[in-house]
Amino acid sequence: MKALEGVKILDMTHVQSGPTCTQLLAWFGADVLKVERPGVGDATRGQLRDVPDADSLYFTMLNHNKRSVTVNPKTESGKRIFTRLLEECDVMVENFAPGAIDRMGFSWEIIQQINPRLIYASINGFGPGPYEECKVYENVAQCTGGAASTTGFLDGPPIVTGAQIGDSGTGLHLALGIVTALFQREQTGKGQRVSCAMQDGVLNLCRVKLRDQQRLERGPLKEYSQFGQGIPFKEATPRAGNDSGGGQPGWILKCKGWESDPDAYVYFITQAAVWGNICDLIGKPEWKDAEGYAAPEERLDKIPQIFDAIEEWTKTLDKFEVMKRCNPLNIPCGPILSMKELSTEQSLRETGTVVEVDHPQRGPYLSIGNPIKLSDSPSDVTRAPLLGEHTTEILREIVGLSDEEIAYAVADGGTGKEATDS
Repeated sequence: MKALEGVKILDMTHVQSGPTCTQLLAWFGADVLKVERPGVGDATRGQLRDVPDADSLYFTMLNHNKRSVTVNPKTESGKRIFTRLLEECDVMVENFAPGAIDRMGFSWEIIQQINPRLIYASINGFGPGPYEECKVYENVAQCTGGAASTTGFLDGPPIVTGAQIGDSGTGLHLALGIVTALFQREQTGKGQRVSCAMQDGVLNLCRVKLRDQQRLERGPLKEYSQFGQGIPFKEATPRAGNDSGGGQPGWILKCKGWESDPDAYVYFITQAAVWGNICDLIGKPEWKDAEGYAAPEERLDKIPQIFDAIEEWTKTLDKFEVMKRCNPLNIPCGPILSMKELSTEQSLRETGTVVEVDHPQRGPYLSIGNPIKLSDSPSDVTRAPLLGEHTTEILREIVGLSDEEIAYAVADGGTGKEATDS
């Protein structure tokens, strides 16, 4: 049995943040009914297509393990179908612009009347305040949540990260909120609203930078490399390049082949507990007891010079050899792995972190599997649905319509032609 088996999710989400949330719930066994506009569907079905007339990788990688039903709640029959889905589902998830569901005629007050046990989960760009009506995308969330201002190098502009911390990060936060609300419903019998703002989600992931903002008010951040370079701090947490962000100084260093390989680098941390091992490894045994080097606090003003010396050693080895030499000595380090390298890493295939999925339109493709492993709940990945693929099935099984009623819904425009094609 899967962990969320028996839970029905009405998935009104699109693009990335919401689908990330509902896909995670589907991986854990929830029956996720992806509601899409007849004939159109999720906008990402057609975005960044690499195979003509096939759903894009953008869509397929965010909508595994779901069933697609096309419904137009603006028609008489579509509104009735949508109401029945609300009655039968445990959770509704949406990431529309603020007020969109209300304008469809399904405010929270009406939804509570339809199904008092329903959990209504939503993602917005911002929480209540001056920006709550503003539209937000991934990079906007990174900028307004504090990530961009602290990313990049001190002498350069703010930088957004390739990790989708705004969209996917907020989707993961919302999934936790939904599961928590489901657990509380077991005690109270009542549904509730769950909301996550993308700005809030990004800021939550930037908590160590908010920590540093408060520390900065009491003096310089000595573990930042700019301290060792004699560069004064200003009023806000600065961009810190590849500094570790923790109490143990770290930096990305060149490895053998860096001149031609953009990923021939390793992240190296000078953890205080293994300082002696680092000194021996790089040929600087005298640093172990030397004045100005022996104690961690003495080394803070020399971080750039220390990493320069370590890099002279790492440049003699490839990134995997550096890791092999460091790990037996308990020196924390890690090679910079490209997407090409990760896509061919066999261990990730074996754990289901990277999976190969077959699709009727595009054939086999690689995707990300469930990163969370439960010992007693398998998490298989099945392909994303075609547009409206399960409409008739869902109308019969969940909504309880007869063939005659389904035909009327199609004629009324409440479902679209997909209902007759599935």
